Amino acid sequence: MTDLLTNLAFSLIVAAAATALFTGILLPLAPRLGLVQAPGAHRAHARPTPLIGGLALFCGFVLGVLTLDAPLGGMRALFATGFILVTVGVLDDLHELSTRYRFAAQTLAALLMVYWGGVVLRDLGQLIGPDVLVLGLWAVPLTVFAAVGVMNAANMSDGMDGQAGVLVSIALAFLVFFSWDGGGNNDTQILALLLACVLAFLAFNLPSPGRRGAVTFMGDAGSLFLGLVLAWYLVKFSQGPERLIAPVTALWLLALPLCDAVAVMLRRLLERSSPFVADRTHYHHLLLALGLSPGQALGVIGALAATLAGVGAAGEILGIPESTRFWGFLGWFAVYFLATSLLVRRGRDGGSAPSPTGRHASDRGGEEPQKSSSTRSSGRAARAAARR
Repeated sequence: MTDLLTNLAFSLIVAAAATALFTGILLPLAPRLGLVQAPGAHRAHARPTPLIGGLALFCGFVLGVLTLDAPLGGMRALFATGFILVTVGVLDDLHELSTRYRFAAQTLAALLMVYWGGVVLRDLGQLIGPDVLVLGLWAVPLTVFAAVGVMNAANMSDGMDGQAGVLVSIALAFLVFFSWDGGGNNDTQILALLLACVLAFLAFNLPSPGRRGAVTFMGDAGSLFLGLVLAWYLVKFSQGPERLIAPVTALWLLALPLCDAVAVMLRRLLERSSPFVADRTHYHHLLLALGLSPGQALGVIGALAATLAGVGAAGEILGIPESTRFWGFLGWFAVYFLATSLLVRRGRDGGSAPSPTGRHASDRGGEEPQKSSSTRSSGRAARAAARR
């Protein structure tokens, strides 16, 4: 046990240090490669910001994994699928791929998770009663739907400095706890390594009094990869006779980003607009519109996400019936949807709401920004200036 902890500690240091090192290496290369987020009318940052955080995080994670004293043959599918999504994410950061191509890549990743990784959502537990709700023929379609949903929820959460990193860190910390408590040494080490990499990334992404804005953004490469890992382990841990958590607990661990993604898309559908066209009605936009500073808004987001995840973990540990936890989750979503919808309506009526279109910082996710030809031209000009 001592040797295992010593090796893990060494790997954690390597992973975090490698993430920081790759960030330092990629930062000066980002403008030449075009991996920068140009400022614009609906973006909060005032200067081109590199989009290499996710790429550096993935490289640091891979290097850290190579130092583990653990059999990793069963993780080939995860690493290969992660590499595919990171590649697609980089291409998206460079060329802003259409929603169609992004969803195709996410669906491919989900199918690889199912058919290569063997990670399938076969049942939903005792969600609505004493009997286990077996999915049968619906297992694969619902697994793909869930995985793509988590990837997009993580991607949409990358809308403010530190936001995606903080939310993913909270979920990963709870997954590390459940994995360790269940005796899954390999999974515990993998998740702990990724958590170390995300924390190292946050050192360059969190608001800091000593600098103006983030040094780097995560970019789609990072948010897609982290969304994949979360989906992979939330499904894996919630299935099988020796499951570590109930399926409903997975909902609570990602309650805030999942509810926001569903609420935003539902509001767009009710307003008869495309669910994939970006707007400024996510919860971080609403908090900023209320007058909170970015740091204050991030504090509220982190505290709320940790509280909701803690409620889910407490329900799992205390053995509260799964159906009770599920109805509680639906109740929370109803409150969230009504509260955010009232804020959106109040702001629009009073003229202080976020604009119905546009993006904040790197908030793109699975959404398609509305752009005029002049906006596209100014974006290209900004990238060209950054390269020079």
